[in-house]
Amino acid sequence: MRKWTVLALSSLLAAGAAGCGNSTNEAQSESAPASGSAAASVAASSPEATVDTSKKLTITLLAPSYAGGGWQGDNAVVQKLNEKLNINLQIQWVPIANLAEKETAMAASNSFPDAYFVLQNEFTKWRDKGVFLDVKPYLEQFPNFTKYLSEESLQIENPADHYYGFPYYIQDTRDSLAVRKDWLDKLGLQAPTTIEEFGQVATAFATQDPDGNGKQDTSGFSFGMTNGSFSGLSPILAAFGLGNEWIQSGDELVNYKTQTEQLKPFVSFLRELYASGGLDKDFVTNKNNDHKSKFVASTVGIAEYVPGELFTTSLPNLQQTHPEARIAQVIPPVGPDGKQGTSTLPMTSKIVINNSIDKEKQQRIIQLLDYMLSDEGYDLIKNGVENVHWKSENGTFVKLDAYDVDRPQLLSTWFFRRADPLIQMHKWEDQALLDQLQQWNDNNAKYAWPNPAAEVVSEVQSKLAPNLNEKWMAAVTKIIVGQAPVDDVDQAASDWLKDGGDKITQDINEQYKKLHQ
Repeated sequence: MRKWTVLALSSLLAAGAAGCGNSTNEAQSESAPASGSAAASVAASSPEATVDTSKKLTITLLAPSYAGGGWQGDNAVVQKLNEKLNINLQIQWVPIANLAEKETAMAASNSFPDAYFVLQNEFTKWRDKGVFLDVKPYLEQFPNFTKYLSEESLQIENPADHYYGFPYYIQDTRDSLAVRKDWLDKLGLQAPTTIEEFGQVATAFATQDPDGNGKQDTSGFSFGMTNGSFSGLSPILAAFGLGNEWIQSGDELVNYKTQTEQLKPFVSFLRELYASGGLDKDFVTNKNNDHKSKFVASTVGIAEYVPGELFTTSLPNLQQTHPEARIAQVIPPVGPDGKQGTSTLPMTSKIVINNSIDKEKQQRIIQLLDYMLSDEGYDLIKNGVENVHWKSENGTFVKLDAYDVDRPQLLSTWFFRRADPLIQMHKWEDQALLDQLQQWNDNNAKYAWPNPAAEVVSEVQSKLAPNLNEKWMAAVTKIIVGQAPVDDVDQAASDWLKDGGDKITQDINEQYKKLHQ
C-alpha cells in the first residue's frame, strides 16, 4: 500500500503562523470546485454535479469499527464503489475505543488518510488549524448533502460560514417510553399523558397485580444511573423543566444540577413513587441498561427504549415467556408547567476530508460521499449488492445468506449515511413493522429536548465533572429513597458549584459564546 502523504500538523500550524492573515481562507478557496467541466467528466450522483473520473485514484479512508470488526479482504460493496467512481478505495477500520489515540498518532507522524471519521474532541481540536477541507463551497454542486442532511447538523460545531466536515447522523429524538399495554388493559387504564397520570399508572402497576400472578412483584418503571448521570429518565426530567444537562437561562447556560426550583418537584415526584413502589426499589444499583432487562423480564411496566431495539429484540424476547405481552408508546408526559420532551442526542462526530491532498482527489471524495447519499448509492451501502446480498422475488425483496456473512451495511452504520431514522431497517423488512417504527419516530420528533452545550468541548468539564457528578447523584439518591429531606437539593447544588461546578459553568459559557460569536 502506498504511503499516505500529508503535511504534518505541526507544519500546518507553522505555515499558518508564517502566512498572512487570510492565508487559510485563500488556501481553502483554492480547493473549491472549478466551474468548468473537463471533456472526460461524467455525471456524478447529483444531476448538477460533474466530476472528471478518467483517472483512477486511490482513496484512503479511515472508519471506526465495533463488535465484529470491519471488512477483511475484498468486499462486493467496495468493488461496486470502485467501479462506479473509478477509484481504488482502501479502508482502514479502527476500533472505536482506539480511534482518538490512532488519529493523534497520525497527526504526529504525517499520516492522516484522505478521508476519515473523527470524534468531537479531535474535530474541535483541529477544526481551526487548516487540517480539514471546508466542504461548504461544494454543497451547491452536490445537492444530495443538503437534501439528505439537515442544515442544523451541518452547522453544529462549525464556525459561521464554514463546514469543516459532514455530520455522522444519529437519530436525535430516537428513544421513547414504552408501556405494557396488556397491563393497562387488565387494569382498565389508559397510557399516561401527564406526569400526574404517569405516577398513577406506575403505582397501579406496582400495587394492582397487573400480571395476574397473585403476587406484588412488579414495579411501574425503572431507570439507570451511570457515571453520575441518569439513563432512561429523560422524559421525566424534561417534564419538570430541567435541562438536558445544560439549559439556556437568559444569556447564560446553566447546569440542570443547579436548577433547584425545578429539581425539588422532580425529586419529590420520584420520592413519592419510590415509597409507593411505582419506582423500582432497586433502581439505585441499576447500570445503564438494567431497566430494559427488567422490562423484558416482565417485572417493570414502563421503560425508555430505542424503538428498533424494542420491536426487533426486546419484545420478541419478552413474548417468548409472556406471549400475551403487548406494548404501546407513551408520548412524553406533560409536566406541571406544560413542559415535555424526549431524550435528544447530539450529532457531534464528523466525516472529514484531508485539506492537504490535491484538489482532484478531494473532489473525487466529495463525489464518493455524495454518491453514498444518492438513491442508488444509499441502497448499496445500506442493503448491499443485488443478487449477492438480496434479491427481488415476486414483487418482494428477500435477504440472502451472504448479507449476514458479508455485513455490507458497515459503511452506512459506522461511517456515513443519510439522516434516516430507519437506518437499521432494510428493504426486506415487514412493512407493518416499518410503519410502526416510523410512527413512533414521528411522534418523538415533535418533542426535541436538546442540550445547547452539546457542541462545546470543555477540558475543565472533562477534568472536574466525573467526581462532582457522582457526589451530586449520591446526594439526590438519598433524597429519592427517603434518607434525606427534599430541601437538601439546595445543598447538593451549592456543593456542586463550590467544588468546581462554577469553573465548569464559566468555561462552558466562554466556549459556547466563542463558537457563536
